[in-house]
Amino acid sequence: MRVVHVSQPVTAGVAAVVLELARAQRDLGWTVTVVSPPGPLAERARGLGVEVRAWRARRHPGIGTVGEVVRLRRVLRELGADVVHLHSSKAGLVGRLLVRGRRPTLFQPHMWSFQSAGGVVAWAARIWERVGARWTHQLVCVSDDELAVGRAAGVRGPAEVVCNGVDVERFRPDDRAAARRRLGLPDVPTAVCVGRLVPYKGQDQLLAAWPAVRAQVPDARLVLVGDGPMAERWRAACDDESVRWWGHDDAVADFYAAADVVVLPSRAEGMALVPLEAMACGRSVVAFDVSGVRQSVGEAGAVLAAGDVEGLAEAVAVRLADPSAADLEGAHGRRRVELLFDRRQVADQIATLVDKLLVGAR
Repeated sequence: MRVVHVSQPVTAGVAAVVLELARAQRDLGWTVTVVSPPGPLAERARGLGVEVRAWRARRHPGIGTVGEVVRLRRVLRELGADVVHLHSSKAGLVGRLLVRGRRPTLFQPHMWSFQSAGGVVAWAARIWERVGARWTHQLVCVSDDELAVGRAAGVRGPAEVVCNGVDVERFRPDDRAAARRRLGLPDVPTAVCVGRLVPYKGQDQLLAAWPAVRAQVPDARLVLVGDGPMAERWRAACDDESVRWWGHDDAVADFYAAADVVVLPSRAEGMALVPLEAMACGRSVVAFDVSGVRQSVGEAGAVLAAGDVEGLAEAVAVRLADPSAADLEGAHGRRRVELLFDRRQVADQIATLVDKLLVGAR
């Protein structure tokens, strides 16, 4: 069986999902190829011994989309895939315009495109997803919330929820003080936020809450791990020396280990990997109640109404002031991830869906 995973330019969460599925399917004896633009995903896939084909594509639709369809057609013809698995909105757009249901197609949005857009763009994205559903043999959503959002937008067709999973061996509890020494961070109450610096990830909301956190925990520190288009603007507006702008770093397990609490201030998600990774590392999570958060976090921290900046500040401050209580939440989180969000369960569920698609096609 040849499975082809097609992905737009990605670096963090979606890339981790694609890599894990490719690795697991290769270990099953399948022929697996990752088709993506040059970058971290392609490099890491090659490092795992997975075949990679280059597909020059941008993150967002535009005048160059026609050319992207032509280039992807050439790659897929050469590969002769039995199943095409499309990841995220851009690959889902180009891939379904090209394949149009002529071979078994899975589409995994990893958060609907219309959730991070507004106005005419969001309206057009909803229309497209309703149209594109006719060429989707299997929709795969990463949370119950994500599926509900799609159904509310009029997206029909066969669908399954397969929650994201994490590597419980790579992400595991570690000594906090040792992690801080490795990173060169002071041994003080520390909040960590991991994610691209883009509006829907909401770091600006955390920065707005941070002065209230410092008022309750004066020696607290905030570490922002990630980079993105909003980095320069947000950093210029922040003159607080207690905020560390770390930039992109692949060694995120060390940052979780160094934290007393991990914060997810997102405005939208599908099911974010950050809370799951933090929980696997035994750390408490404070997050806004966007898609997938309540389903993932459970009793491993605090889930607040989306946009409740005052509540966010209070929840973070409470855990920084009482790290032993936060660690009890982290212990709950570790057990929860082991039971519900182990990456091997995710790979098995996707493999079962692919098998069913092929049986149906034959």
